[in-house]
Amino acid sequence: MLQNDRWIIEQAQKGMIDPFESHLVRAVPVAGNGLTRPVLSYGLSSYGYDIRLSPSEFLVFRHIPGTVVNPKRFNPHNLESVPLQSDEDGDYFVIPAHSYGLGVALERLQVPENVTVICIGKSTYARIGLIANLTPAEAGWRGHLTLEFSNSSSADCRIYANEGVVQLLFLEGVPCAVSYEARRGKYQDQQERVTLAKV
Repeated sequence: MLQNDRWIIEQAQKGMIDPFESHLVRAVPVAGNGLTRPVLSYGLSSYGYDIRLSPSEFLVFRHIPGTVVNPKRFNPHNLESVPLQSDEDGDYFVIPAHSYGLGVALERLQVPENVTVICIGKSTYARIGLIANLTPAEAGWRGHLTLEFSNSSSADCRIYANEGVVQLLFLEGVPCAVSYEARRGKYQDQQERVTLAKV
């Protein structure tokens, strides 16, 4: 069953999402002048929770002649760090046209043993050609999600740090026989840094 805002609040009080915003944030204060600036929304919605992109790290794939990206023998040299930039619109990273990037969620998750979380992209980003890959956080998983984005546009795109980037949907079911925690999943306890492919 897809869970609603009341259930998400109850679970957040037990540590499922940290930090947690109990409403949908659409504007934040601008330092020192009493004004606000709009943000890509984050926080609690009716049937989900919009998490933020951490400012700590963003990596994009780059072509190295003679190499092929291999998930079984991942070469970290195929990724390069993108600098965090700032202006009056906020803090952001730039994903080059027709490129692919990896970021990390600001919020830490601790998924209950009878829940699977699905990450879906925000429509604001989809409308500019920035697509978030759909990835699950399995029952019993905990940590900061590594987030994957494809810039399908022919233009460079901004992706904003400290603002909403993907929505989480919480699917509750009958408890499973073996949770991610119980089987000691390889991506357990990810820190607020991009976690590369593991086999």
